[in-house]
Amino acid sequence: MRNLIVGILFATGLFSLQLVSAKSAPDVKTISKTVLLDKIKGGWAGKAIGCTYGGPVEFRFNGSIIPNDYPIEWNKDRLKWYYDNSPGLYDDMYVNIVLDEVIERLGFNAPADSFAVSFARAGFPLWHANASARYNVQHGIMPPLSGHWLNNPHADDIDFQIEADFIGLITPGMANTGSELADRVGHIFNYGDGWYGGVFVAAMYSNAFFYNNAETVVRNALRTIPEKSDFYQCINDILTWHKMFPTDWKRTWFECEKKWASEVGCSSGVLSQFDIDAKINSAYVVIGLLYGDKNFYKTIDIAARCGQDSDCNASTSGGVLGAMIGYSNIPERWKEGANVVEDRPFSFTDVSLNKLYEMSLSQACSVVEKNGGKITDDMITVNYETPVAVRYEKGFDNHYPMIRYNINKALTDSLYECSFEGIGFVVRGNFKCVDKNYIAKIKMFVDGKDEGNVDMMYINGGRDEVCFKYNMPNGKHTLGLKWLNPNPDAQVTINNMLLYSNQRNKLDYNE
Repeated sequence: MRNLIVGILFATGLFSLQLVSAKSAPDVKTISKTVLLDKIKGGWAGKAIGCTYGGPVEFRFNGSIIPNDYPIEWNKDRLKWYYDNSPGLYDDMYVNIVLDEVIERLGFNAPADSFAVSFARAGFPLWHANASARYNVQHGIMPPLSGHWLNNPHADDIDFQIEADFIGLITPGMANTGSELADRVGHIFNYGDGWYGGVFVAAMYSNAFFYNNAETVVRNALRTIPEKSDFYQCINDILTWHKMFPTDWKRTWFECEKKWASEVGCSSGVLSQFDIDAKINSAYVVIGLLYGDKNFYKTIDIAARCGQDSDCNASTSGGVLGAMIGYSNIPERWKEGANVVEDRPFSFTDVSLNKLYEMSLSQACSVVEKNGGKITDDMITVNYETPVAVRYEKGFDNHYPMIRYNINKALTDSLYECSFEGIGFVVRGNFKCVDKNYIAKIKMFVDGKDEGNVDMMYINGGRDEVCFKYNMPNGKHTLGLKWLNPNPDAQVTINNMLLYSNQRNKLDYNE
């Protein structure tokens, strides 16, 4: 497809495995192996608990705070219930696991393609940037292009943010080393602010091993993000508003919504209340950490009550705090739920929480030694890395959502055509078929030129978008779609079309 070719040309000069500046000379910090394990356990258990806590309110409150009097249920059986009845809730965990298993097999320096292939072959359900990335990899579009915004409409989404925990938990005090791994892994799924979400989260975990103050952890982690990026500015605003309104998290949330709640990429969220953008969901994580006062319940509750992707935000805040305070300091009320399932593998994997604890401890010790640290009996000496910023990149640059209009057209073997004006488009649709193994082949034409085929399917690898294209010459265009292999037991429907302009919509009340 032409957008892939453009993506290759565009990306060639942007992607490398180098940071903007070289690693700073490390300081030396020490931690006992016992404490290191306690913090690793706190990170993984805190993540699983937070994810479970926010599960019932995931995307139930979009663009609004969850009121204090709205009950979020919790009891010791909650994790077991989700394990048994809704295992897809734990995409925060099972994507982390399949990526971490690549480290287990091939070591810290495993190439990006090894992570991508293992991820794409896994049988778990996926959404948004993850689903698009899996589709891309299965169709030969490998990282970093699989996560690039020209090839992935969800490049700014939260996906890498919720699956970068394993990176921080195996790089204690070594945020720059974590950023190097995040470069290889994160660009499977995301680009720009979406990639920064994972870099930032991994860096928070890395710093949580040696700092006991949430603001310090956040500020240190933010140093890994380029200052001119929207992601940096959004999180920096949260820190500023926290100073201005130190006891009122809802005021900080409100200021954040006014300035930052505007989707550009995700075709589900553009021009709607739904917002799965990485920077604003990272902002909710930070609000939970800053206003939670190191109280586990308060931290995950505030993060969840910020709304939107509540389970993921409570999960990340719970994981980072768990790594900061250690498993031993998470109140028993919350740990007793994890204790019930600690030996049960997460669905789609053979890895349990207890196995994760052991894997991460072993990998962390290996990375410490790889970076010149030492392990003597129970004492670990770490060459602490002062965080430095990764390179600057921006997705959907100069692309402004203009309008979304309904089509609601069932495709046939006859050519469907429509005209539009702008610099880009995304078409969303539905696919139904009795035969779950059937793949619908859709031919795409833009301005009369063949742009290749799109596969619509149920089996491992589907995506929400029928087709998309960005970075087009500004002006009038035509789109054509034709179903190449129609099946009487299948239906392909075009629902709507989102258009982009190179100029922002402006309100003029003096017209």
